[in-house]
Amino acid sequence: MFESLSDKLQDTLKRLRGEAKLTESNIADAMRDIRLAMLDADVNIQVVKDFIDDVREECVGVDVLRTVTPGQQVVKIVHDHLVELMGEGEVPLTLESKPSVIMMVGLHGSGKTTTAAKLALHLKKNKKKVMLAAGDIYRPAAIDQLEVLGKEIGVPVYAERDNLNVASIARNAIEAAKLEHLDVIIIDTAGRLQIDQSMVQELVQISQASRADEILLVADAALGQEAVSVADHFHKALGLTGLILTKLDGDARGGAALSIRKVTGCPVKFVGSGEKIENLEVFYPERMASRILGMGDVVSLVEKAAEELDEKEARLLHEKLKKNQFDFNDFLMQLRQMSKLGGAESILKMLPGGRDMSKALGEVDPKHFSHMEAIICSMTPAERGDPDLISFPRRKRIAKGSGTSLEEVARLVKQFTLMRKMMKKTGLLRQLLGGGGGMTGLGGMSSMSESSMEDIGLGVGPSRKEIDRKRKLEKLKKKQKQKQRKKSR
Repeated sequence: MFESLSDKLQDTLKRLRGEAKLTESNIADAMRDIRLAMLDADVNIQVVKDFIDDVREECVGVDVLRTVTPGQQVVKIVHDHLVELMGEGEVPLTLESKPSVIMMVGLHGSGKTTTAAKLALHLKKNKKKVMLAAGDIYRPAAIDQLEVLGKEIGVPVYAERDNLNVASIARNAIEAAKLEHLDVIIIDTAGRLQIDQSMVQELVQISQASRADEILLVADAALGQEAVSVADHFHKALGLTGLILTKLDGDARGGAALSIRKVTGCPVKFVGSGEKIENLEVFYPERMASRILGMGDVVSLVEKAAEELDEKEARLLHEKLKKNQFDFNDFLMQLRQMSKLGGAESILKMLPGGRDMSKALGEVDPKHFSHMEAIICSMTPAERGDPDLISFPRRKRIAKGSGTSLEEVARLVKQFTLMRKMMKKTGLLRQLLGGGGGMTGLGGMSSMSESSMEDIGLGVGPSRKEIDRKRKLEKLKKKQKQKQRKKSR
């Protein structure tokens, strides 16, 4: 979501890093570029003005440390103010009652029902006993949707299909949760416009009847500044305790995430980062600021890896690498683990310098990885265990079985052979997996050189060597044409 803003800020700050010293002139140029980038990202104009004034004041008055360049000092100042803008730190849910009550509110189509299920799964993973309550009595099939989601994540759903009093449903659901000795009950409410006074009043009644510990506004990040206005209206009517921003994986410009805390005073507690039921993340302002400025977010990547990946499989792989026994079975396992983490592009975005690395490698095509998986799955167990067995006739059979071309199969075998040689020489994957196995060493990915990744050649784009070779050929062709023209004259 922050791609455009991130690119512009990083380019601006990169120019500053090249300056020998900070002057009023180069600071003014940088602040102008940052202001335009933030306005283009749909950040509230007053928020932008205050942000630029604070950053400029600190940059002009800063005593530059000897250990960093002036440009790096400005990056730190911008980072610190971005963190301050979005909130000083993580704001956890207040779950003190037994059961604790969470109300989900928002506009039509903001994703409340799905987000309620996502939040229930998040709490369940944190050892909480959760119940969902169907409080949307207006939208057709809203109760059915919640029941399907509840069944998918293994969470009970309380519903009264014939009761049209939502406050009464909320009270009855809480009593049912008490009988079951549950920890948390999440009430899904109907979508409504913030200007619809009668519908907003119904939310007030639900809040009073349930004595909700948390009233969370589910806001669509794609709304931009409208999301800030919506949050402000709901906050005045209900006294919101926090927000959940959805659709952060889309192409929204990101202004809402940067403006909402400053304008409304309500903290962003969670962000929806995808359509899958597990795609809900705790909002960490510092980590988000680091992502925006291209510093990466290795902490979140390692946490996600620890949650998604199999520690036992990682340790077995680590042992095989020690003995140089890495084969196509292990490679297939790595591809599937990468998919669990959101794919190569998602991983690169969370690494320091991942933006530049991604540009160097070219566009990452998700289909390419599914093709690789299909090719490996079309091999026999013997071929997976010993890639040297894959002769030309076998390659033809594998290509036919996987629905790919002979060239793709040959390329994968060649790339795998090259990668295995590199692992023997450099211990590359051992570095990624960490010294003792497991996924704690994912931070090591940030220290990989671009040349190492290009040499592996996983087919995610043209390598730098290939680009240089093509440029040399083009220059040679131009020279030959020029010589021919001279001769013809």
